[in-house]
Formats: sequence, structure tokens, C-alpha cells
Amino acid sequence: MPQAKVGVIGGTGLYDIEGLTDIEEADIDTPFGKPSDTITIGRLEGVRVAFLPRHGRGHRISPGELPARANIYALKSLGVEHIIAVCSAGSFKREIKPGDLVIPDQLIDRTKGRVSSFFGEGIVAHIAFAEPFCPTLCKILYESAREVGASVHAEGTLVVMEGPAFSTRAESRLHRSWGADLIGMTALPEARLAREAEICYAIIGCATDYDSWWQPGKPVTIDIVLKTQRHNIDAAKKTIKLAVSRIPRKRNCGCATALQTAIVTDPALIPAEQKQKLDLLIGKYLSKGDS
Repeated sequence: MPQAKVGVIGGTGLYDIEGLTDIEEADIDTPFGKPSDTITIGRLEGVRVAFLPRHGRGHRISPGELPARANIYALKSLGVEHIIAVCSAGSFKREIKPGDLVIPDQLIDRTKGRVSSFFGEGIVAHIAFAEPFCPTLCKILYESAREVGASVHAEGTLVVMEGPAFSTRAESRLHRSWGADLIGMTALPEARLAREAEICYAIIGCATDYDSWWQPGKPVTIDIVLKTQRHNIDAAKKTIKLAVSRIPRKRNCGCATALQTAIVTDPALIPAEQKQKLDLLIGKYLSKGDS
């Protein structure tokens, strides 16, 4: 199977990565089913990159139906250690204008009923998630976006809603009153699963609209999102192209060892089926006698 150290998950409007060479495709099956689409692996600026369109080519999968566990597991199986994810988002701040990029550093989970962990069924793990995005990768993305001339904001809190409908005005004003900066539909459980898989994860948030809070503004509709997103995606692609060449080979962040002290279940009591299912994630933490 081809290998890559960097994964890119494309959101609305980003269904391919331009400039990839030495292209291969991987049709992967995982213990959690098939990922959203075939994964394309190639070289970008000399770096092996695996690209996965989150919603599938042709945008076939709704936010609440995304096979997030399969997507993260599949990238992990390719050797991915860093994921750059792209998502469209509504802005709660006038200074974050449609067309701007934001590299968020915090999350608020407002989703309902999405499976948000690889664990359970006989094995318990509690990861640290105070910093849901990799600080090192966030810094690289911000600096890269600035250098390619994008209007970019270094920090922000991203609310993740269930969707697929957009917010009511009341919901939008509530989230804004919390001090949130953006709202989207896909960063969770993606970010949490990436941490469980010990993958560095950061987002390029593409502001497409002012959500529904701003009375003078038009209520958000999908045609507004798509029109602005075309501009955003061009900036995001340029940012990704520069950023992948700057990602360090050696990781010094906590993402790389997120499970080291997170698993609380006695290894001898973990069901054999779960050990096998999660071997890619936990195998290195189980002694030979228990595995």
C-alpha cells in the first residue's frame, strides 16, 4: 500500500489537489467501513500527500452521514501523521469577512448522535483535548496563508453544528454571544478521532458568509456559500502547497503520544476482537503478552 506522511481532507469545493505528481490511488477498507472516497496519493512540493474529499467526489455525503472513523483510520493506515482539513464556515465577527481564512484553535461541539470515538465495546480511553488542534500545525498554516497573500486570522473558536440545515437567527445569535468566531458542520468528530489516532490535525476555515446573526445581511443560502468558497479554495490550495513543505519530520507536540496515558482498561480484559480491530492505534501500547 502507498504511504504518505501528510493527509489533506477537502471540504465543500475542494475535491482535488492540483500539482500532485507520481499519483496513485488507494481503495481502502477499514474495520469501520469504507472512507468517503478513493484516496489519492502523490507528491506535492516533494512531499508525499494523501488527499481525501470529505463529502466524496460530486459532494454525495451529508455532514451527519460522514464515515469519519473510516476516513481517519484509512489515513492512519497510509502512515499519515499530519492532517490539514479544509471546511467552509459562517462568521460571527464582522472583522472575519466572507473570503477570509481562519485557523481556529478551539472547538464547541453542538452535534447530535455522531459516533465520536474509536473506543468503547470493552476498552476505555480518555484523551486530553484541551487543545483540539495541533498548535505546531496551526502555526505553519497561519504563516503559510499570510505568505501567499490570504486574508487570514490566527485564532478562533469554531462551533460545530449538526446540519445539514443552516442556523436559525436565534441559534446564530446564541453562538455569537458565547464569543465564538465561526460555525461549521464537519470538524467534529474528525478532530477528536484524529487525536485518538495520534495524528496532528488543524483546519483551514474558509469564511463564506455571516451565518444568520447579522440582520442587515442576507440569510445564508448554499448559493452564497458556493460563490464565496470558490475564492476561498484558491487561497486554501496555495496555503496547503506552501505548508506541506514546512511540516517537520519529527513531531514534538503531544498529538504524537495522545494515547500513551489515555487507555484506562486493563489490557488483559480488553476483548480480543477489539485488540485486533484497534491494533493500528493501540498495538504499540499493549505488551506482547497481552496482545
